[in-house]
Amino acid sequence: MLPPAKLTAMSTINNDTLPTVLLRPGEADRIVAGHPWVYGNEVLRLSSPAADGDLVQVKDHRQRLLGAGFYNSKSKINVRLLAPDRVIPNESFFEERIRAALAVRQRHLPKATSFRVVNAESDFLSGLIVDKYEDVLVVQISALGMELRKAHIITALQNIFSPRAIMERSDVASRKFEGLTESNGILFGEQDGPVTVMLNGLKFETDLVGGHKTGMYLDQQANYQAVSAFAKGGQVLDCFSFLGGFGLHAARAGAAHVHLLDQSADAIAASERNAKSNGLEKTCSSETVNVFDWLKLNTAVKPHERVIPRFDLIILDPPSFTRNRASVPDALRGYKEIHLRALKLLKPGGTLATFCCSHHVSTELFQDSLLSAAYDTRHILRRVATYAQSPDHPIIPMIPETEYLKGFAFEKVR
Repeated sequence: MLPPAKLTAMSTINNDTLPTVLLRPGEADRIVAGHPWVYGNEVLRLSSPAADGDLVQVKDHRQRLLGAGFYNSKSKINVRLLAPDRVIPNESFFEERIRAALAVRQRHLPKATSFRVVNAESDFLSGLIVDKYEDVLVVQISALGMELRKAHIITALQNIFSPRAIMERSDVASRKFEGLTESNGILFGEQDGPVTVMLNGLKFETDLVGGHKTGMYLDQQANYQAVSAFAKGGQVLDCFSFLGGFGLHAARAGAAHVHLLDQSADAIAASERNAKSNGLEKTCSSETVNVFDWLKLNTAVKPHERVIPRFDLIILDPPSFTRNRASVPDALRGYKEIHLRALKLLKPGGTLATFCCSHHVSTELFQDSLLSAAYDTRHILRRVATYAQSPDHPIIPMIPETEYLKGFAFEKVR
């Protein structure tokens, strides 16, 4: 059991000696509302020189204090704000801020033993992610200010969690925009081989060195359980299955059979081991295959023939189809394609659970891609559930970038 979160008075700077980033007129509203990023084109001037990674204060054009944060001239994000006051980003600061983030997880995921502890902007620590996989922590740093204070962060994590090991997976592409290179390895303790992670009472073998993100998709933890409610007694197809998160939860919930599809042979092999370790191997089968190709092949018919629906629950949880706004149209075509194929394979009365993990594709656009597929296939759908990222990935509405995962469950009426 983790120690309860304790809140102490956070260290602040009372004087006005920090270098000041002065904003242009009209650029303060978003910052006042709570967004932590100051872009380079919003800056009027600096009151005194500041080195990249230094702590600076931000003021509007009328010299009113907006907050303090880390400066980086190399990045489009010139300042990543930490707080509306002048804080001291030392070990005590990070310990208090991380304990506050932990308290949110203990409140909303009280039974979870693996979860995201710090979710960057969601927890007012822009550029820092910390994931907890049982007694191992994985840190991901994407901002120079955090990189320069890594020692403080690691000490704070040791004080709070007493972990067996702390690993780093700072291999995100965004580091190069901060003038940083990749950094991976063991920061504390010892860790060798996969870790067995418990999610909702199921065991998942997880590769913390080479796995997706920092090892697995913790943001779907609550949705794994929620979607399994539609599985009992049914034939289930889990597309883009990765380690079997949705499929194994469906099998435990009483599915008659679950078929898992993923193009990664390593992921399929791990999902098979996970099925066996949870005693679900007799209910599950799997294929290493390109999901688009599989869906196309299994919905191909000759003229005047019809596709015979085979599944009571189909789950679509693909990786992001887009990383920028320019590629959104192509992404929407991809989503429509898999929706169209899935609807052909879904039995009347069956449920399609579908997810999108791109911030650039809005909830409305994502739903429209499904409704357009339903129109083309002449099916009527009933929406029965709406999903978002698990509560260990908090959403701050004034920071739109914190909301990225969206999903729906639709029942095929006819």
